[in-house]
Amino acid sequence: MLSPETNRSAARHNIRSFDGKTPQIGNQVWVDATALVIGDVHLGDQASLWPMVVARGDVHSIRIGARTNIQDGSVLHVTHESRFVPGGHPLEIGEEVTVGHRVILHGCSVGRNCLIGMGSVVMDGALLQPGLILGAGSLVTNGKELEGGYLWMGSPARRIRPLSEEERKRLSYTPAHYIRLAEKHRGV
Repeated sequence: MLSPETNRSAARHNIRSFDGKTPQIGNQVWVDATALVIGDVHLGDQASLWPMVVARGDVHSIRIGARTNIQDGSVLHVTHESRFVPGGHPLEIGEEVTVGHRVILHGCSVGRNCLIGMGSVVMDGALLQPGLILGAGSLVTNGKELEGGYLWMGSPARRIRPLSEEERKRLSYTPAHYIRLAEKHRGV
C-alpha cells in the first residue's frame, strides 16, 4: 500500500506534458496513480480521476469542472482541427458531473450536474444540457443535443421521462460522496 506521499509522487509520472501543453490541476484533486492525464487538460478543484482513466488532451483541450468525478476505465479524448472538422472538437465537462465506469466522452460538451451511466458513449459535437441522467450503455451520436431535466437512454439515446425529485437530489449527492471518497484516498 502506498503512503499518501508516495502516491502523490507516483501520480506525477502519469500527468504528462505534450506538445508544449501541461495539464493544469486544481486544488484538492485526486488522480489515481493508474490514471493518465496528457497535454491540454484542466482539472477543476476537487475533481477526481479514478483507476485506469485516460484524459488525452493531445490534439485539443479537455476541461473538467470542479467537483466532477470520472470513474474507473473511462476514456476522455478530443478531435483535432482539420478540413473535415473546422475548429475540431474540445471536450468540456461541467461542474459536479458524475461519469460512470468505462464511459467514453469524445469531443463533446456535458453540462453541470449530470450523471453519465456506466458504459455510455458520447460522440463529437454532442451537447448534454445541465441536470440530466444518461442511462448505462447509452450512445449519444455526433451533434445530438439532449435536454436537461430528463432521463435519456438507449442506442441511440432517446428521451424517456422527466427526472423524479429523488433523481434530482442524487445528481447533487453523488459528486459530494466522491469528494469524501477521494479525500480518504488522498489520506486527508
